[in-house]
Amino acid sequence: MKSKVIPDISSRPTEMKLERQMNASADQIYDAWTQHFDCWFAEPGECMMTPEVDKPYFFRTRKDWGSHPHHGRFVELEKNKLVVMTWQTQGGTNGYETVIRIELTPNDQGTLMRMTHSGFADEKSCQGHKDNWPAAFDFLEEGVKKLIRS
Repeated sequence: MKSKVIPDISSRPTEMKLERQMNASADQIYDAWTQHFDCWFAEPGECMMTPEVDKPYFFRTRKDWGSHPHHGRFVELEKNKLVVMTWQTQGGTNGYETVIRIELTPNDQGTLMRMTHSGFADEKSCQGHKDNWPAAFDFLEEGVKKLIRS
């Protein structure tokens, strides 16, 4: 399902792309991005998220990451294949609404996860996210393992 209200980020074309081979299934990664943010990115108990297009979400990052508030909404969801969400923080995106696109492609090793994060106001903000997302992906993989065990 796709939102009828897509953010216009055309005046802010700066974006970053990352790929990561994940040792988990596409459905496990999809669920972690849409329902279990507090198992890897958000502080437990500090996440309000419903996996429905145009539903707003809010969370605070893990305390060891500084407990920064984030908010946005899901723009497009295709179960176990695609998550597109807006992403806004006061510090990280300088208050601008950015867009994250997560594409999931199953393979023999698990799932190839491709991320495009776009709409940054400047290169510094973009580079900061590009530098930090790989560490978040480590926590994503660990969080998925915990979900599997529970």
